[in-house]
Amino acid sequence: MISVAILGAGIGAEHLAAYRRLPEDFQVTWLIDQDTGRAASLLRGDACGINPDIDTALADPQIDLIDICLPPHLHVPVALRALAAGKHVICEKPLATSMQDVDALRRASSDANRQVFPVFQYRWGPALAKLRALTECGFAGKPQVASIETHWSRGADYYAVPWRGTWAGEQGGAVLGHAIHNHDLMTQFMGPVSEVTAFTATRVNPIETEDCAALCFRMQNGSLVTSSVTLGAAVDETRIRVVFENMTATSDTAPYAPGAADWTFAAREPDRQAELDTIVSNANAEATGFEGFLSEVGLALSGSKNRAVTLAEGAASVELVTAIYQAARSGQPVKLPLTKTHPLYGGWHP
Repeated sequence: MISVAILGAGIGAEHLAAYRRLPEDFQVTWLIDQDTGRAASLLRGDACGINPDIDTALADPQIDLIDICLPPHLHVPVALRALAAGKHVICEKPLATSMQDVDALRRASSDANRQVFPVFQYRWGPALAKLRALTECGFAGKPQVASIETHWSRGADYYAVPWRGTWAGEQGGAVLGHAIHNHDLMTQFMGPVSEVTAFTATRVNPIETEDCAALCFRMQNGSLVTSSVTLGAAVDETRIRVVFENMTATSDTAPYAPGAADWTFAAREPDRQAELDTIVSNANAEATGFEGFLSEVGLALSGSKNRAVTLAEGAASVELVTAIYQAARSGQPVKLPLTKTHPLYGGWHP
């Protein structure tokens, strides 16, 4: 049984709900939040202590795993403290806001011999299990192009939280805080990014950070991806289409768990549709979102074969955000991988 302390009762509420669905693997021992009333409101008979002080969880020798659900500017310093205390770490997005901080996390993880799991829960869901089945058996063929629409609505109520919309608090805008999950998901099927072209703008809200973006990625395998991002849509929708050599996969418009809703899978050659449908119908069942994510963390910590998100994958996400901001500000394409000599290695704050 893995003993967990959740730090933060905002998005931490969704983590707690997922842990409840995995009672054989996890026990949430502490829920830490400065607003103890908010934390208490989440409990449903859970055998879980509430405390406003992070040090309570870090000092508890029974805690195996610290789950960081705090504002972005606190992610790295708290993760470093947790690793120094001998705890494994789950960290909500963004894992870090500079490649320099990612390197610090790598060193701390290695020194402590503890694992860091960046949160990318969009990877899990029945539809994505079907898509993986089609790619892993070879039916899909080479990826060709993909398009992503992260079209959500965020207004004055969202930005009433003081740290949101600021470089100091949120550390970035729609590219960092909203589209980051879809970009990670894209790399799972299209491969690593090799070049980025980007435009960003602040058009919807009176904030410091960007709330719109138009992005283009060239992947290492030569395939191409476009990503359209806005926080000024009428409703929250995510739409993903991936075109492979032999088929096209198209998502529903569910905004926060794209793998949960039904996707369509169409063979390029109509006479192969029955073959495709058979592969899809035989795909393994899979939990959605945070439950799927945490299941794999549990396997990783037990030493079992797993698909848990790795620190290296979190680092790749931070590298991509760095490249996007550099491309948007310079007006020039940016090639990956980036090095320690990159001008934004230490952070992308303007």
